[in-house]
Amino acid sequence: MSMPGVSWLEAVTAIALGVGLASAVGFRIFVPLLITSGAALAGHLPLSSGLEWLGSWPAFLTLAIAAIAEVLAYAFPGVDNVLDVAATPLALVAGTVAAAAVMVDLPPHVRWTVAIVAGGGAAGLSQGTTSVLRAKSTVFTAGLANPALALLELLASAMIGLIAILVPLAAVVLALLLGYFAYRLGRRVLFGRLRGERPA
Repeated sequence: MSMPGVSWLEAVTAIALGVGLASAVGFRIFVPLLITSGAALAGHLPLSSGLEWLGSWPAFLTLAIAAIAEVLAYAFPGVDNVLDVAATPLALVAGTVAAAAVMVDLPPHVRWTVAIVAGGGAAGLSQGTTSVLRAKSTVFTAGLANPALALLELLASAMIGLIAILVPLAAVVLALLLGYFAYRLGRRVLFGRLRGERPA
């Protein structure tokens, strides 16, 4: 695919940045968007045409309030499970927007195609993984482990979001590693050990 004026290194970096942020969105919807907004306000992150509003003060303040509310809500077992139901479709949309907003080096048709497929997919994958883990945690620990899981998700979201802006390729690798770790944790701990079986 021809992309005039864009080197392959720039394209790969832009895609990695977008996918990294989208992966972070899957852990917490508003935290990576808040980080993106703050970085844009500080002049460290250019935004795509049509999505510059993400780098405005109204957007930053709105996202800050939403992020705080989201973090607090996930601290309550039961409420977190209800939020997961609503968060899944929202994560797909937010992941797509986050990815498209930072892929400034790509032509619009390429940007939105990659944002929908890779960005939305990455957000959906990480959101789906955490939702499954939380559901298992609720069943096997009566929700007692849910606040700890929520804290880990918050840290993962913030860490991947920051690394995506600073070192885009590393963020993608980190997101994949965290996803694999979460999958293994769900199998070995919540299925194997809590049932008294030998982990695979």
